[in-house]
This record gives sequence, structure tokens and C-alpha cells, in this order.
Amino acid sequence: MLSRLRRYPDVEAENLYAVDAADRLMLDVAAESLAAAGDGRVAVIDDGYGALTLGAIAAHDLRGVRVHQDLLTGEQALAHNARVVGLADRYAAHELGRRLLADVRVVLLRLPRALSGLAEIADAIARYADPEVEVFAGGRDKYLTPAMNDVLGEYFGSVRASRGRQKSRILTATEPKPVGEPPFPVCNRLDDRDLEVVAHGAAFSGPRLDIGTRYLLEFLKRMKPDAREAIDLGCGTGILAVALAKARPGLRVTATDQSAAAVASSRATAALNAVADRVTVLRDDAMSNAPDNSADLVLCNPPFHVGAAVHTGSAIKMFQQTGRVLRPGGELWTVYNSHLNYRGVMERMVGKTEVIGRNRKFTVTRSVRGLHDSGR
Repeated sequence: MLSRLRRYPDVEAENLYAVDAADRLMLDVAAESLAAAGDGRVAVIDDGYGALTLGAIAAHDLRGVRVHQDLLTGEQALAHNARVVGLADRYAAHELGRRLLADVRVVLLRLPRALSGLAEIADAIARYADPEVEVFAGGRDKYLTPAMNDVLGEYFGSVRASRGRQKSRILTATEPKPVGEPPFPVCNRLDDRDLEVVAHGAAFSGPRLDIGTRYLLEFLKRMKPDAREAIDLGCGTGILAVALAKARPGLRVTATDQSAAAVASSRATAALNAVADRVTVLRDDAMSNAPDNSADLVLCNPPFHVGAAVHTGSAIKMFQQTGRVLRPGGELWTVYNSHLNYRGVMERMVGKTEVIGRNRKFTVTRSVRGLHDSGR
């Protein structure tokens, strides 16, 4: 059954997989506990494309599995794969919190890249799950760090590592500890920008201003002065969207991200900075729901990872959609690591592209959609 799963609608390529050795190891290590848990007592968190959810359901005839995926593409891929294998009625999606975890006895978790993301998840499990809960947290060896054991150890009395298999490993956490106030979201004031930032654990760069975004902000006044509608594409905590809205009171901004943590963070950041009436935050995959010819300005600090793998597919998907969404004469302003050399891609997919700034690490470009282009 697992061999039938796809990554769609996420990026698909020869070196990107819907199921990997860590998924299979986790299902094997947790098999006895999954069989004993029964219906409605299993939760799956950050399942990449459905392998953990559908694998557990199929192997143990489970019903009422509760699922939380931070990334929208993972949520959509699970839904698509569940329909293909006829298991769409066996699980339900939830936000990270009580409804996801109340009375749960087994949690399957793909370990997130960010330790802050792991801390928010671990706190929620310790706070809401059954006191006898078992957490099976897994990943590929090259992405695991000793600090992950330490984070889990802050919330659980016992953390044990499995024997490795096919360059994968599982951490099993039990005995949840008492918890105090939730550690997330966190707030931080950027004095030099007169801006408050709110961040949930899995949001990129947390409550800080990452250096790429900081560089792009230097060019804020030059970004299409007559723009009426702008989009912060891959908004993270919403810093670009909020800074733009504060600088231009007549501008309406849409902030989009496929991360649930980023969307929650951006909404809170906009509210705290009193621009929520002009900043709309949407969970979306690369503006897939935005109408054609609907924006004058797009700002983007694109990722160079697809999940944990270094891959430019997500950024290219963003540029492709930007060529469709921008109005003729509209501008895309992008900051990226200079070695990635995205300029040619943006030239093809958006329009004439020029380098506006370059420092030791980053390049900032402006791409202008041609007056006679119909989207690329």
C-alpha cells in the first residue's frame, strides 16, 4: 500500500520520496503499541505525505486517527493518498492542541527541523495526552541531533533511542512531566523597525528578523510605489507584510504561507502591530488560490529546502505562480542566497529581471511582468 503513495501536490522529483526508511521504521517500532491503542487513541503529527497515518490505519484497522500537519502540501497529499487507497474516512485533521491530543495513547511524530517546533509539539503532548502516552518520534540520521533528545527530555521523564536501521532512528518518549504556561507563541520587539513579532515554534526564524528579510527591507521604499494590492509570499511570521502595511497606509497586503504555524504567527503579528484590518493572512500553497492578474506587488524570501532536502523546486513553483498572479507591469521583489542564481528562472517565469542589490551573501532582484504577457 505504501508504494502507491505520492507527494502530489508537493514537488515531485527523482530524489524526493513520499515514503522513506524513517516512516517504515517508525511503523515497525510502534506496531505493538498501535495495535493496543484502539480506535480514537492515536495521533499523528507532521506526517510527510500520509505514510504514517495510512500505514498505521491499514496495518491495525484503526479508526478515528487524529492528524496534525503543519504544511498544507502534506495535508493535501495525505487527503489525496487516502482517497486513492480508500481510507479517507479513517482519520480527521486537527490543529495542534487539545482536540488533537486529548486521551491519546500513541503519538507518531516526524521530528521537525526546528527545535522550537519540537518544543511546542512536546509541550502540547505532555499537556493534553493520556498520562500513559507513548511518543514515537523519528527521522533520518542526518537530520537528527542530540539536542532533540534534550528537548524531549524537558517534557518527558523517559527518552530512549532505538537502534538505527537504514540510516534512520526513533526516539521513544514516555512519562509526560507536569507543564506550566505554554511556551509558545513568543514575542519579540524589533526596535530598529518599530515592529513587534509573534512566533509559534515551527515558524521560520522564530521571533527574530532573519538576515535575508532584513536586507530585502532596505529596498522597501523602491517597491512599486503605486501598488494597491501586495502579497507577502511565504510570509513566515509576517514581518514583510506588516512592515509594508505600516509604511503604506493605502496598501492592502495578503500574507500567504503553507505552514499553519506561520499563518498563526503572521495573524498575531499583524494584530499586535495594529494592521490586521489591512493584512489578510491565508494558508495557501504558493498562491495557488490567488486569481490571475490580481496583485501589483509580490515580495518573496523563498525557501531552498523541500522538507529536509535541499531542493529549489518550491522556489521555482513560487516564481511560476507569481508570473500568473501579477498584473501587467507588476513587480516581484526577491531576496535569495546568491549562489542559487535564480535570476534566469525569474526572467523566464515572471519577466525582465534586474539585480537591485547584492551583499556578501544575498542578492535582491526586481522582476517586472511584461505589459503583454498573459502569465507564464
